[in-house]
Parts: sequence; C-alpha cells; structure tokens
Amino acid sequence: MGKALVIVESPAKAKTLEKFLGKDFTVKASGGHVRDLPTHRLGVKVENNFEPDYTVIKDKAKIISALMKSAQDKEIIYLAPDPDREGEAIAWHLAQVLELDLTKVKRIEFNEITQTAVLRAIESPRDINMDRVNAQQARRILDRLVGYKLSPLLWKKVKKGLSAGRVQSVAVWFICEREDAISRFIPVEYWTINVHLLAAISGKSTVVTVELIKFKDKKITISTKQEADEILKNIEDKDYSVTDIECKLKKRNPEPPFITSTLQQEASRKLGWSAKKTMMVAQKLYEGLDINGEHTGLITYMRTDSVRISEEARQATSVYITETYGEKFVGKGIFKQKKNIQDAHEAIRPTYLDKTPEYLQEHIGRDEYRLYTLIWKRFVASLMSPADIAMTTVFIAAGDYLFKITGSITEFPGFMTLYIEGKDDEEDEDGEKKLPPLKKGDKLKLESIDSLQHFTKPPARYTEATLVKTLEEKGIGRPSTYAPIISTIVDRGYVNKVDKNKLSPTELGMIVNKQLKDYFSAIIDVDFTAKMESQFDEIMGGNLLWTEVLGEFYKQFLGELKLAEDNMPKVKSEGKETDIKCDKCGSPMLEKVSRYGTFLACKAFPNCRNTKPIVSVIDVPCPECKGELVEKRTKRGKIFYGCRNYPDCKFAAWNKPLSTKCELCGGMMLQMAKNKIKCHSCSNITEVEKDNEDQD
Repeated sequence: MGKALVIVESPAKAKTLEKFLGKDFTVKASGGHVRDLPTHRLGVKVENNFEPDYTVIKDKAKIISALMKSAQDKEIIYLAPDPDREGEAIAWHLAQVLELDLTKVKRIEFNEITQTAVLRAIESPRDINMDRVNAQQARRILDRLVGYKLSPLLWKKVKKGLSAGRVQSVAVWFICEREDAISRFIPVEYWTINVHLLAAISGKSTVVTVELIKFKDKKITISTKQEADEILKNIEDKDYSVTDIECKLKKRNPEPPFITSTLQQEASRKLGWSAKKTMMVAQKLYEGLDINGEHTGLITYMRTDSVRISEEARQATSVYITETYGEKFVGKGIFKQKKNIQDAHEAIRPTYLDKTPEYLQEHIGRDEYRLYTLIWKRFVASLMSPADIAMTTVFIAAGDYLFKITGSITEFPGFMTLYIEGKDDEEDEDGEKKLPPLKKGDKLKLESIDSLQHFTKPPARYTEATLVKTLEEKGIGRPSTYAPIISTIVDRGYVNKVDKNKLSPTELGMIVNKQLKDYFSAIIDVDFTAKMESQFDEIMGGNLLWTEVLGEFYKQFLGELKLAEDNMPKVKSEGKETDIKCDKCGSPMLEKVSRYGTFLACKAFPNCRNTKPIVSVIDVPCPECKGELVEKRTKRGKIFYGCRNYPDCKFAAWNKPLSTKCELCGGMMLQMAKNKIKCHSCSNITEVEKDNEDQD
C-alpha cells in the first residue's frame, strides 16, 4: 500500500500523482472540503472569542472513513490541497477530522501538475501554516455572521427567502449605482463634420476624409444643426492645403500573462463566457486531461494575482520564440505587479510549451481548446518584443478651420504576430489605417462634406468582465471569489443579464441595495470592504489576530443591526413592468421574483392571475436536434431543462446540461449533485472538483 499517503482534492489529480510518485506512495482525494460551519445554525460561539463549531459535511463520511483507513499504516502523510489560503484550510481540517499524528503530517503544494513540480514539493515539505488557516477562518466566520444576522432582517423588512453577504452586496451596489447613473443621464446633442477631399498622388486622384477639429486655433464644439449648417456654408468655397505632418513611432508593449481576473475578463470578451464557466474549464486544464493515454496537467494554478514567471519557463519560452519567429521577436518580459497582491503563485501559463493549441486540438474538448489557446498565446506573446507602430497625423487647413486625419502602419509586428488583447468596448478596437503619401503644402480639392448628428451616451452597464475588473481595482474580493460573487447575485434574483450579457439590477436588487445603503454603510462601503480584505492578508502574514479583526467588525455591525431592526421600513416589491402583454386580459406583465426565481405575473392581479415563466437559455445545444436548450419550471417551481423546439423535440432533463463532453462517448454531460457529472448518452459518471470558496 506504500509507505506514504498523499491527500489531494480531486480524484483526477490523484490519478496523475500516482503515476508520478510510484509504488511507495498511496494517493487519495478528499473531494474538497470535508467539514464546514453547520448548514442550519450559526455555528459560531461569538461569546467564546468567535469559536467555530465545525461539522463534517453530510456526504463526506465515507470519504473520511476511507482516508482514515489509508492513513493507519503510513509513515508520513502529505496534505496536498490546492496551493492557496482555501487549500491550507482544507489541509488543516483534514488533519483535525482524520485525527492525524501531527509528527507524521506535512503540507506540500505545487503550482503545476507536472512530475518535476510534484517531486520538488515532496522534497521540500513544510508544516501547516496556521496564519493562512486563520485568514481563511476569519473570512468564513465573518461572512457567516453577516449572512445569518442580516438575512432574517431582510425577510422581515422586504421579502422572505432573501439573503445578503459582505462581498456580494458591494457587487450589487456597483451595478445599482451604474443603473442609477444611466437613468439620470441626459443625452447631449453634438455634431461632427467630415470633409472628403481629392488628393493628386502620382497622377491619380485619391479620396482623403478629414475631420474638423479647430476654428481659429481653438477646439471646436458643434451643438446644433444650425451651427453645423453655418460651418458648411463657410467651408464650401475654401482652399484646402496640408499645413503640417506629424510622424511618431509608437511602441506597443504586450500585456502580461493572465492572472485570474484578466483571464475571466478576456474569456468574457473573446469567448462570451461567464466567470464561472471560465474557472470550471480552467480547473480541468489545471487538473489535467488525457493526452494520448497520459493524464496531463496543461496549465499552472488558475487562482493567482501575480504576473510572476519562473526563470525556467521564461528561458524555455525565449528559445521557442527564437526558433519559431526569430531572435528579434524575443522581448524582455518585464511586468509591473499591482499593489496588495499575495504573489503566492506564478501567472497562469502552459505547463508544457511544446503542447501547442494546434497539437492539442484533436485531443481535448472544444471549450478546453478555446481557453487553452487564449492562455498559451497570451503567455508566449507576453515574452515577445513590442510592436513598432508608425503613427502619422496630417493637418489640413481651410481658412480659419483646421482638419486632421490620422493613420497607423505596423512597421514591426512583434507580439501582435501571435496575440492582441480584446477590448471591453467594441468601438475601441484598434484598426490599421494607411494614409496616402501627402506632403506639406499639397493642395486638395473639395469633393463633398458630411455633417453628422450624435448624442452623448450614458455610462455602459457592467459586463462580467468590467465588473471583475472594477472589483479587482477596488480591492474587493480575491481571485477565488469573483466567479462565485457574480453567480450568487444572479441566482438570487438581484441582477439580470440583459442585452448581450450586460448586468442590470432587478427591482428586488434595487430595493435591497437601498435598504443596505441606508442602514448598513459598512457592509456596502467599498473602502471598508477593501480594508477587510487587506486585514485578511495581514492575518495571513502573521501581523494581526483573526479574533481581534472579527471583534472590531462585529461590534460595529451589531450597532447597525439594532438601528436597522428599529428603523428600517418595510418595503414591498411590486414587480418591474415589462412590455409583454398578458395573453388573457391584455394588461402589462410584471417581472417578479419568487424563491424559485424570476417569473412574469399579470399587473391586473387579483382580477387576472395569469403567470408565465421567464425562459433562460442554456449555452449548450440540444443533443437531439441541435436547437436551444432552455431552463424551465414545473407548476410547483422545480427546475428542469428542455428543448425550445418542444413539442417537435421531446428532449428534457432534470439536471443542468453542460458544455463538457463525455470522455467515453463524446455525449453531453449533466451536472449531478455536489461534485459529480453524468453523461446523458452512456450514463458515465465522473467526479469533478467544485470551487471551495466561501459563499457570501
């Protein structure tokens, strides 16, 4: 059975490590957390210095029994959960639950699942870091206190079944504040004038379109059509000539390799994925996939806030770039780290550079291939040389009016040969524009003039990408929390995804946000929440006592809670009116939220009791007709999934369809309870590791 026991989180990881370590090691999986705070009670003895009362997670009893049996005859037990604060806590809980002899217990961690990294970890074990464990405990307990004290108040004052959380409430606040800014926004009219000119180049006429920018050396602003028409009259009979040409060589540097937040942002921009889906696919790439019969980890750990790269990976990549593109394409790869990062792990990168996306395409699923391609290309490009872009601006005068046209030419592509970062704003995409070879003093002939009306635009609603970016910039949450935060506020009916997955608050979200803003300023205060995250980091560094941090927070929180219980008004959600008409009486339908989710109800209630489900599209094609799969509900509110083409297509499933493909038959996988997924076609059941972050 081996002299040593290694306990990891996922079964897939366990199989890989067994191959790396050999017969002297037994490798088992815990399936993530084995114990937690109890589900149906507070589980924190506040009066006893916030002592937690942990209980074994319901479905982990058999796993714990099996691990105890495996540990009995072992000379040493290596605890190898994920290499982060959460993983450290899992290691500690395992040692406690399994009642391990601490003289035999060692903590190991590795940033990538390769034989070299695993063997290096075995050679340099350490003790469990209790500062890390206490940082995780502090966060978990604080969030439990907020949730268990605040949720009943919301049931009483707003609606039964509601919940609130420390970090999720700040995320909802951002979305509500943006929606409020949009609703208050008043568009302002403005006009632009473009002039189309003919330039004689080498005996041929070339059209050049220039934009009006100044009048008498002052920036021009055109507010009305009348002003625009007046300018048109003044420039129709003018002589146009080139007065100046500016040429600048601009260097465009590559973006650093991905960290958790930037990976989520880029997958949202380029693949249209949610943060949750991105992390699920990244987890599979990290834990490993079968490549030619070998289970292989393809990327480094995907929960990181550091752009640091190992020297070994840097050197190997420089060799690859030289051999593939030439020595002049090799860059310095110097990246500026952001403030207040943990820097526990490298940036997200491929573990084997020779496993190119092209090589892996026929070996892995479509989703895994698409995300791996982003990670691989972004990493290699980050170590390539900057691009040289020649920027040319031509200024053309007509009397007192000044026009300009700007063009750019890529003189040397550098990293852009391989990868260009996506943009949050589609209109902000870079485009190369070549200008004709104009010279100072050249005369141009007027061909036509356009005056175009515009209106200023309101701030854009948050997307998942821009919300993650904002949370990161403000120091709210940590890499492991972004995906659960967004999933939580959507699932609880506080936020909807509208118009290409923009995040918009529901009426319920606006009501809850206002109540919290009025009575719990600390809960949704950005600076306060960021300070709490910094304090968790200080606990992890051994500079603060976790019980003192909880005590300071709880004292203020209790004061606000008492004030809210006495003064917070009761507010009823009437529902948000939609443009959908009731098919029974013709009245508008209201969007309402129940404990089963959002639905449509007739505004004429109680005279008309018509209700309708709000169909949510699942981003997975129907396995039978390739139509759209949608989330539906039975009359009793139970969720199921069916084809939109019903009754022509009868496909239906109680479990949520996933984009993941079955490793045995290629069929569609369904999400089962906890950490299992099941094939719709062949009933193959596979265990997968779920995110173990604290849920707000």
